[in-house]
Amino acid sequence: MRWQSAATMQNFLDPTILFFVFGIVAGALKSNLEIPQPIARFLSLYLLMALGLKGGFALAKSGLTLEVGLSLACAIVLAIGIPLLGYALLRRMLSGYDAAALAATYGSVSAVTFITAVQYLDTRGLPFGGHMAAAMALMESPAIVMAVLLATRVRQHDAHAASPQQAGGVLRESLTEGAQMLLLGSVAVGLLSGEAGKAAMQPFTGDLFKGMLAFFLLDMGLLTARNLRELRGKSPWLLMYAVAGPLLHAGIALGLSALLSLSAGDGALLMVLAASASYIAVPAVVRHAIPEANPSLYFGMSLGLTFPFNILLGIPLYMGLAHQWLRA
Repeated sequence: MRWQSAATMQNFLDPTILFFVFGIVAGALKSNLEIPQPIARFLSLYLLMALGLKGGFALAKSGLTLEVGLSLACAIVLAIGIPLLGYALLRRMLSGYDAAALAATYGSVSAVTFITAVQYLDTRGLPFGGHMAAAMALMESPAIVMAVLLATRVRQHDAHAASPQQAGGVLRESLTEGAQMLLLGSVAVGLLSGEAGKAAMQPFTGDLFKGMLAFFLLDMGLLTARNLRELRGKSPWLLMYAVAGPLLHAGIALGLSALLSLSAGDGALLMVLAASASYIAVPAVVRHAIPEANPSLYFGMSLGLTFPFNILLGIPLYMGLAHQWLRA
């Protein structure tokens, strides 16, 4: 526990986290500080490309091992199981449409949370597998697929079934979403180019990375402050899910990691992925796939509560538990 407390304090003093906190403060004070949307979009794409390349370079060095296969299989199991569990819990508090949308949001992943966790491990010299970037990409689409199927089931129950063409179109959109394709493509480029590619891209993937992440987290802090206002008047039990749900999901990931004897670094990142919630890709698809759901609910909860909780407290907690319970 003492290690976790020290790690949490050290996390707060990291410049990238301090910029995130500064963004929340500036947003809460209703400052006119803002990052233009095209720049924010560029920063997002840069971080995904850099992360994918890093993962590909590391995977080229380590090769395809049994642990790589087990980690990816574990990621897929979590990507299917978490939306089903979330829907079963949320259906007690919400309509079927809102429950399906939230289940998809919390069943998918946050790339920025994952990137921050990777930076956390890098800064402390803690080892992890580059294949975890591929695990992140694998965990994004299954939650959307599950949400579409659950929402279609609700519509059929309401006698307003969606057409197969509409559902099929949504599934294609989720599988070909630009950010996910960029991540997978970058992993492939890093895997194929190996050490020579790593040396050539070092200024791009190494020297610039932390500064770009700090800039992007500043923007995320501003967005977080704005989305907190959307949660006024919501049920306290529902808001509790925004913190308790990620903790439960991280606990499931820790149990699977221990069962499969994954390394502490890979298990920690798997916990981060399970605990995170999408606030970009999934809400964009769900808005079209489940128009009956309330966007302020799933977007406000994921970005207003879950994202800052994971960035400020969750990551050092997950890292501490993984390094306590899993093999080094």
